Amino acid sequence: MKPRIISIIFACLAIVLAAVSTPTSNAHAAAKKWRIQTALPAASMYMDIIKSFAANVDAMSGGRLKTEVLPVGAVVGFFDVQDAVDKGLVEGGFTWPHFFSGKKPAAYLFADQPSVGGMDQFTFLSWYYEGDGEKLYADFIKNDLKANMVGFINLMSGGQPLGWFKEPIKSLEDFRKLKYRSPPGITGELFNNMGVTTVSLPGGELVPAAQRGVIDAAEWINPGEDIRLGMHQVWKHYYLQGMHQASDLGTIIINGDFWKALSPDLQKIIEVAAKASVSDSIAVNIKRNGEAIHELKTKHGVTIHDTPADLYPAFAASSAKVMKDYSAKDAFFKKVADSQKAFAKNTVPYWTKLLGLYHSIGQAAQE
Repeated sequence: MKPRIISIIFACLAIVLAAVSTPTSNAHAAAKKWRIQTALPAASMYMDIIKSFAANVDAMSGGRLKTEVLPVGAVVGFFDVQDAVDKGLVEGGFTWPHFFSGKKPAAYLFADQPSVGGMDQFTFLSWYYEGDGEKLYADFIKNDLKANMVGFINLMSGGQPLGWFKEPIKSLEDFRKLKYRSPPGITGELFNNMGVTTVSLPGGELVPAAQRGVIDAAEWINPGEDIRLGMHQVWKHYYLQGMHQASDLGTIIINGDFWKALSPDLQKIIEVAAKASVSDSIAVNIKRNGEAIHELKTKHGVTIHDTPADLYPAFAASSAKVMKDYSAKDAFFKKVADSQKAFAKNTVPYWTKLLGLYHSIGQAAQE
């Protein structure tokens, strides 16, 4: 074979190999790294869920997205995650929408709504996906909050306990004598309307504050999280029946510029991975919270109490006041609240009736 022919053959092979290898090279070149700054301590059981979300995104993207999950404080503090994402200090964040309620009251209704129309976290989730919730949340971020972000629900931790107390409380009057750690924003207002003095602190400060006597009682998230935080080390009385956070859905929030730079398939991968995390969180909550309650009672001497009955009407009155006051002065708040009330009209009677049956069966089985 003549040298010229051999040269032509090798040149053709080089072209073919280059064509085959180019997509792979471009795929690696296009890989995007992004950080999710959470509002969670490293030891949180919910960090497992956020890391699972990240792993799902990375795997489904074929390596085109590389996700780093950071604990609270890695870049910004507990209350600063939303602003950091909005400003682009980090590409993503995990937090709870109600932390926006100090800026825009409607944020409260997308996470910690006080059982509007009797909704629990499951009927709330139904409203979010099957009602107006998802559309209204996007509208809230863009037009009411005016933030450069998008957001997706990815975690359920609702039905949160009233929390931890040094001594048992027998009435609302006993509760009013204490300094109580509650979440910030409208959630704190609910307790203030009941005559309770509240203090807002991040999770990592609760145990030291309790030891110093800065607070007399506190709620955090739920048994599985509270036991990791060490709440049982300072207090031994726990009230599971809370009213202030009936849903408490956490969200992945993403900087708008970073989001727009992603291809449509990568955007869809993040959206689907967030939905998958919701089901993960349901399974984790039921299992780990049940185990935590058992351990708290059998190993740490914690007494589980029923919440005093007179707290319920006081809370209902406080909730009604909050909903009325904010609906009167904030048109978007009213729009979201009205949507939730309308959705609850048909769903809550069905769902609560069904749950009542299983509650009765469960009680009988334990006797």
